[in-house]
Amino acid sequence: MNRFTRQLAVASARRPWRTISVWLLILGATGFLAAGSGGRFIDDFASPGSQSQRATTLLQERFPEAAQDKVLVVLSAENSTLAAQRRAVDTMLTEIGNVGHVAALTDPFEAGTISADGRIGYAELTLDTPAAELGGAYFTTLSEVVVGADESGVQAELGGDLAFLNAEDPTSGAEAVGIVVALIVLLVAFGTAVAALVPIVLALVAVGAGIAGITVLAGSMDVSTSALPVAAMVGLGVGIDYALFIVARYRENRASGQHNELALANAMDSSGSAVVFAGGTVILAMTALAIVGLGVLTSIGIATALVVLIAVAAAITLLPATLGLLGDRVDKGRVLRRRSTLKRTEDSTWWRFAHRVSGRPWPYVLGAGALLLALAAPVLWIQTAFPAAGDAPTSSTQRKAYDLLADGFGPGVNGPLLVVVDLDAPGDTSREVAGVMGRIAENPHIASVSEPQISADGSTAVFSAIPTTGPADPKTSVAISQVRELLPPHVYVTGITATTDDLNARLSATMPAFVGAILGASFLLLMLVFRSVVVPLKAALMNLLSIGGAYGVLVAVFQWGWGSDLIGLEGPTPITSLIPVIMFPILFGLSMDYEVFLLSRIREEYARTRDNTESVARGLAGTGRVITSAALIMVAVFLSFVASPVPSVKMLGLGLATAILIDATIVRMVLVPATMSLLGRANWWLPRWLDRGLPRVITEADDIELEPAMVRS
Repeated sequence: MNRFTRQLAVASARRPWRTISVWLLILGATGFLAAGSGGRFIDDFASPGSQSQRATTLLQERFPEAAQDKVLVVLSAENSTLAAQRRAVDTMLTEIGNVGHVAALTDPFEAGTISADGRIGYAELTLDTPAAELGGAYFTTLSEVVVGADESGVQAELGGDLAFLNAEDPTSGAEAVGIVVALIVLLVAFGTAVAALVPIVLALVAVGAGIAGITVLAGSMDVSTSALPVAAMVGLGVGIDYALFIVARYRENRASGQHNELALANAMDSSGSAVVFAGGTVILAMTALAIVGLGVLTSIGIATALVVLIAVAAAITLLPATLGLLGDRVDKGRVLRRRSTLKRTEDSTWWRFAHRVSGRPWPYVLGAGALLLALAAPVLWIQTAFPAAGDAPTSSTQRKAYDLLADGFGPGVNGPLLVVVDLDAPGDTSREVAGVMGRIAENPHIASVSEPQISADGSTAVFSAIPTTGPADPKTSVAISQVRELLPPHVYVTGITATTDDLNARLSATMPAFVGAILGASFLLLMLVFRSVVVPLKAALMNLLSIGGAYGVLVAVFQWGWGSDLIGLEGPTPITSLIPVIMFPILFGLSMDYEVFLLSRIREEYARTRDNTESVARGLAGTGRVITSAALIMVAVFLSFVASPVPSVKMLGLGLATAILIDATIVRMVLVPATMSLLGRANWWLPRWLDRGLPRVITEADDIELEPAMVRS
């Protein structure tokens, strides 16, 4: 791998304009394809083989009228009853019914969907086109029409699960702040404007190409609406970091007296190959999301892996071409005076700190371990749920509709269960509908059951059951389980609430295999890279501790509400069930990034000195400033997403930032040198039989001799 990255980098640097032209062609082609044949983004929350999916398929095949997407127009009389405002209500519904793609709009007075006190009601609006095809822009227009249809004394809001799920998320624009902070960190790290700008530009190119590629991908498969923000968040962070590591090593080599081409070749020989392995770890971790078997997670994993792959490709081709083109100009625009790199190895804070930790490792191991366990402790009380309109900002029309419905009809009306009866099943099923309805109505967790609808061919019956609790309440999950236990094999329960409950069950069932696959793949990769059994085992354990700490912080902030007002939350909110699953591969992959960069430098020093303590100190001294800078950039990028008004994005941003901060400080600065000091030569233990069987994949730099290239001015 070292030879491959070195030769590829040298070839790219010697023909910079050709390499840059290829990248411009790739950007242009993907942008053109995205604009012409890119698909829509769709959230597929169905759990394959689940009862809810079977019911939905049955409806689509036999009773498509009942399967049509619906939203609710919620009406509220401010100082009287809706009956007293009948004329205003009729005027409003007429105006709303004239909006495009409205197939039908019920009359709440005729349908009986008026609350007992007469103040609140709702009309069921049926769409003539699937919501996924209409997209978020249509629901934005529809909500504007509904809210704008207010008559004097009557309030109108757009509600229902589809209105919430398809609402366009407002953007905060704070992502730009993360890039600005990253630029400041790079200026401090490098001291020159040109060197600082190179990683930023490279990351933006990679993310731009990646987003275009994801849009093209959406034309051939269902891609989640969350794929773009997650992929952009991770791609921006790794894109900057990968370029940072290579540029830092390149400038270090130049400062040691190597001519530009040799400095670049040696940087790619060490840091370049580390980038490939680090990026490969992230890609493996993200593609492992497919193990869960949920379309929404599979698409997020593939999309993020694609952006990381592009970032790696840019780092080993476009970056060398740029550095080759810049030559000595990489040091232009000096803004800070820096000491010579050669004087920092054995006389630096990092070197002294590493020796201090190595001198008394046990107190540091115990102290750092106790701190990580304390941060992770709240995970024992974690509760996850799928987001509902009740978690939306109080200013949104979906949240107002949710609260009005709960006030007028009880919380369960926001999470109705749809019961589907297959009347073509063997036996006399025609008489069973009433019996099934009666048994469901007797359940203490069910508030009411609607009248059944029968398909035109008499093959399918459908009715709804309203729980006594809201969609995110654990008691609703109990209600779904109890109702299903009452039903014969040809009767199914579906609806958004049942679908998300099946999704949560799927996550719980597949999580052990998912985590095991990531741990196993990462162990094998690190064993190949570092020729050690101990190093990958230790890395996996430390990464699990840092990830556990991040989960604990999420529980404390979001679930318990500690300091939630500081990040724009209105109070405690449940952890979105998908967030811990998405976070795990991202964090494990990114933590392995720093592990690979630090340990590859330590391994390089150990191969040269065979002194375990000194190699750890020199490795930390050589990478400490760069890893810290990289971590600060990651934290800044991830924290910028905390400003998003969407709670799930806040969770992801805060969780990722917390884990990276823990990993770059407690783990890399304390636990790594302390444990490596305790283990000594055992760090690099590998059975001889295994050593003979494994292919040789190394990350140590091999000194190579190249003819000095002409310096470009």
